[in-house]
Amino acid sequence: MIAPQPAVDWSDWFAGRVSRMRASEIRELLKLLERPDVVSFAGGIPDPALFPMDAIRAAYAEILADARLGTMSLQYSVTEGYEPLRGWIVDYMARRGVPCELDNVVITSGSQQGLDFAAKLFIHPGDTVLVQEPTYLGALQAFNAYEPRYDLLFRDGGTADAYRTSAAVKDGRVAFAYVVSDFANPSGETLDLAQRRKLLKLAHELDVPVLEDAAYEALRFDGEAVPALAALEIADRGSIEGSRVIYCGTFSKTVCPGLRVGWVCAARDVVAKLVLAKQGGDLHSATLNQMVVHRIASTIFDSHVATLIAPYRRRRDAMLAALAASMPAGTSWSHPEGGMFVWVTLPENIDGAELLERSLLEERIGFVPGGAFSPNGAVRNTIRLNYSLQPENVIAEGVTRLGALVGRFS
Repeated sequence: MIAPQPAVDWSDWFAGRVSRMRASEIRELLKLLERPDVVSFAGGIPDPALFPMDAIRAAYAEILADARLGTMSLQYSVTEGYEPLRGWIVDYMARRGVPCELDNVVITSGSQQGLDFAAKLFIHPGDTVLVQEPTYLGALQAFNAYEPRYDLLFRDGGTADAYRTSAAVKDGRVAFAYVVSDFANPSGETLDLAQRRKLLKLAHELDVPVLEDAAYEALRFDGEAVPALAALEIADRGSIEGSRVIYCGTFSKTVCPGLRVGWVCAARDVVAKLVLAKQGGDLHSATLNQMVVHRIASTIFDSHVATLIAPYRRRRDAMLAALAASMPAGTSWSHPEGGMFVWVTLPENIDGAELLERSLLEERIGFVPGGAFSPNGAVRNTIRLNYSLQPENVIAEGVTRLGALVGRFS
């Protein structure tokens, strides 16, 4: 019998980029959902009660019952994605003011994969990525493996020359700008038309791409829709081939996240390289899931999204009302017109991570500390609250208890 040997020390074998990989605080906090005594405002979680379950069941059954489609759905397929679904996306993008063709669309495993592949294509180690403060944690995770630096969009003195000079100090360049333009995760804020035009002007002056994360754009409750960055760019440039915007869409927030179907819409040259990246990554997204999403999208997409708006609006309103009623002086929060999140700024003496520890212990309330969404570890006195999962009465009670805790913490 061989005696047990010491565990292998892998630390010397990992590539240097591995040191930049960090566990997602959001993914870890999803474990809170398994504890029945915790009210979780942590994840960016759609309400599973609102998933179109009957349509999903029917789509799987119909596809698998068809000899030709059933075989096709379980076989290897083209990397670009299921052509009928790509055709539906072409029509959808045209409705968004983004005329394009099949060659401008590639299906991805959620929009998260699109972020990873874009980072792989455009980031050299030491390059600078321009992001909002705060920004989506999943984007930072996708980018970090490619060893970028970060600079903040819309900062004071943020001219093209200033960004270019700051990047050059570290022997790098500005790789691209990344934004969640509608109902941002985590802030809930939406870029207005002036901000969008300012961003596009900056991108042209820097001669860099813009990565537009449109995960939440369909979930508008109030106000007027603002044209997508991709739409504004095409209107100015004449066609998608002259556009520097790379649009990342997803069905995760409108249909369901578990099918893992998203897409990227961009100039042909960009999509061709994304296809090569995807061939090396996973060959293609699950064809059966793409077929199911196509059936749902082509039959009930608009009506289903409409069924999401009313309950999510009520939950947002319940959260804003509870915050107004219970939070102490010195606390402020965003007022999103859609999406899934409210961003709360606490009194300066309160660290969001420390508040979470006490909240779980004393009140059994979960949320995400704001520092997780900063590329530089700033905005510590902030938290992100999700309202899409919990019913209004639970939101009201949970936020009231959280407000009382913030008052005691102060």
